[in-house]
Amino acid sequence: MKSVGRSIPRVDAVAKVKGAAKYVDDHFVPGMLHAKVFRSAIANGWVKRIHVDKAKALPGVVAVVTYDDVPGHTFPTAGHPYSKDPSHQDVADRNLLTRRVRLVGDEIAAVVAVDELTAQKALSLIEVEYEAYEPLLTAEAALQPGAPEIHAGTGNVLGRGGYELGDLAQALAESDRVFSDSFSTQMVAHCAMENYSAYAYMEENGRIVVVSSTQIPHICRRIVGQALGIPWGRVRVIKPYIGGGFGGKQDAVVEPLVAFLTSVVHGRPVKLEFSREESFIASRVRHPIQFKIKTGVRNDGTVLARELEVLSINGAYASHGQSIANNAGVKYRQLYMQQAIKCKTMSVYTNMPAAGAMRGYGIPQVMFALESHMDDVARELAIDPVEFRLKNIVVVGYQDPITGVKVLSNSLAECLQKGREMIRWEEKKADATRREGTKRRGLGVACFTYASGTHPVGLEVAGARIVMNEDGSVQLQVGATEIGQGSDTVFTQMVAETIGIPVSMVHILSEQDTDISPVDLGSYASRQTYITGMAVRKAAEEIKAKVLDYAWGMTDIPASAMDIVDGWLVYSHNGEKITPLSEVALDAHTDVVHCQPFTADVSNNARVNAFAYGCTFVEVEVDLLTGKVEVLELHNVHDSGKIINPQLAAGQVHGGVSMGLGYALYEQMLFDPKSGKPLIDNLLDYKLMTALDTPDIGAHFVEPYEPTGPYGNKALGEPPAITPAPAIRNAVLDATGVAFNDLPLTPQRLIARFQAEGLIAKEG
Repeated sequence: MKSVGRSIPRVDAVAKVKGAAKYVDDHFVPGMLHAKVFRSAIANGWVKRIHVDKAKALPGVVAVVTYDDVPGHTFPTAGHPYSKDPSHQDVADRNLLTRRVRLVGDEIAAVVAVDELTAQKALSLIEVEYEAYEPLLTAEAALQPGAPEIHAGTGNVLGRGGYELGDLAQALAESDRVFSDSFSTQMVAHCAMENYSAYAYMEENGRIVVVSSTQIPHICRRIVGQALGIPWGRVRVIKPYIGGGFGGKQDAVVEPLVAFLTSVVHGRPVKLEFSREESFIASRVRHPIQFKIKTGVRNDGTVLARELEVLSINGAYASHGQSIANNAGVKYRQLYMQQAIKCKTMSVYTNMPAAGAMRGYGIPQVMFALESHMDDVARELAIDPVEFRLKNIVVVGYQDPITGVKVLSNSLAECLQKGREMIRWEEKKADATRREGTKRRGLGVACFTYASGTHPVGLEVAGARIVMNEDGSVQLQVGATEIGQGSDTVFTQMVAETIGIPVSMVHILSEQDTDISPVDLGSYASRQTYITGMAVRKAAEEIKAKVLDYAWGMTDIPASAMDIVDGWLVYSHNGEKITPLSEVALDAHTDVVHCQPFTADVSNNARVNAFAYGCTFVEVEVDLLTGKVEVLELHNVHDSGKIINPQLAAGQVHGGVSMGLGYALYEQMLFDPKSGKPLIDNLLDYKLMTALDTPDIGAHFVEPYEPTGPYGNKALGEPPAITPAPAIRNAVLDATGVAFNDLPLTPQRLIARFQAEGLIAKEG
């Protein structure tokens, strides 16, 4: 029976439903100590003096450390593969603890105590005197001449980038019309169910072991080594089950400090777990970005020229830094054709929480700007928004002029056609009465493209190890991290499909351990099914070849004449059974002369990439009097190549769309404009989508075969979150005639504009 393309249950479903799956907080080491972090009360300045004697004297306190006690060098925290090229390395601007305060909640000192309550009480006994500066909370403030430098020598500019392709001036001159506009997106939080948590201890040989909720165990090991200034091989990282990441755990947030703290207490186990409030302000957030966009078009809707300026507000530390802004600029050019294009990007330090990787990696922001702008242009040209997009999308054969990545499969046109039919686009558009009264209905569409991994910008290596047991079943180990997305299930299906055994005969180890797991860069960039899948397939093919070759010696039937189907060796030409796989496996384990157990250990360096495509169609009802936007119907359509597990794929769509809906309508981190203190740092006040807020979500797939994918597949994990926001914005525009260029589309923002546009009366 075929395994790829079927909806088999998740391999970790039973463990998670029964509560048997063990997360960091489910692990306990006898004698474990607990750490808490003392955080700054100001956003910008210096610690003049710190007094910790009272905290040290508290019974139960084992150690108190400050910025004076940690290594003096800085280190990076972003979960990127290491580069030997200094110009390609992540910015090293972090200390384990700091005297130079750069945001409210910055880490100044840490307490280690016998229990969490004692550690928390000790924090209240620490006294600090600050030298405070005016907080720089916006890009404009940070870039003012003479503004205090958040990091010395930067001018508060973290990085710049850009490119120009073709003759932009000529293309604009040839355009019949040129449109310009500005857009902005807000800061939001990841809000994974599991907070940031890790514990560390030292082995007898002095090696440091970190057990962490991380998406990047192998990279995390390197970052911990860098932070402590020790050889990377002296660090071991273990990743148990994870309660969500969404990119936030693609940074080493808690691991370097907890690793240092165990060394302070002579190797005793120390646990550091962020509260929900700490997870909001002291981890990572999604970048707020400001865009300026210009498009030159012919009257028939042909796009000739594009220009984009990206201003990314990065917060107090670099984290993933300029790569987010650059990625936005890259994907901006890869969705539609044009004669000439120009892009400038800049990332700015501010005294706000550090922004890092979050589902979509800059693409939800830029696609909000681009796809909103596309609708505005289509509206001015009196062209149907779907037809406008169909006229300009890239086609198979397009090759990115900078990266060299070539489009080998693209069914975006089919996605648009499918979505248009599902939502009954023409029929509803023709009904003008839908856009009358105080409750108005509108339709919106938005498209996206996304890559499958980071090649050629980043290294893409993945490992897989398969060992066949005596009964013909196999053990599968991968370095890729299951963080809830279902990758372990997909890899199980791939192995079963390739070897020719039932999925029940594949046993995957869901926990990663850098001492024993194959090297893999981690869970990010929608890479795992595509990149790690290559290694899994190669390992499975190697196992199958070894089995057939060994069976040739047992049966005198040439390996080329045999196949494996449902755990049986069969004749390739007619499927007639020869012998159970279990017999071959047992013989390979026990034959005193020919004993040769079957193993495969593969590391694959992927030097290809593939573009995924898709779109969102939405119908909304806008209440002019309350500013409420209700999503009535939504269809999220994807070209992700061959779908390995349709049910899991639909689950990815539902989760990603829900995240995109919150981004569009509700979510926003707010701060006091004078002090920089957070106004929202808990799940009561932060408005996430709930089950009652979530409409029915249509998940649809068009499945072209992607020749570079291990099974014809390409990216799916992040794309569902990209286009709900611009599609909703465009539907509000269709319903009301009012264009909103800033997220989120809150009732307050809508009512203010409706009043300004004269759609409703002003109060008072």
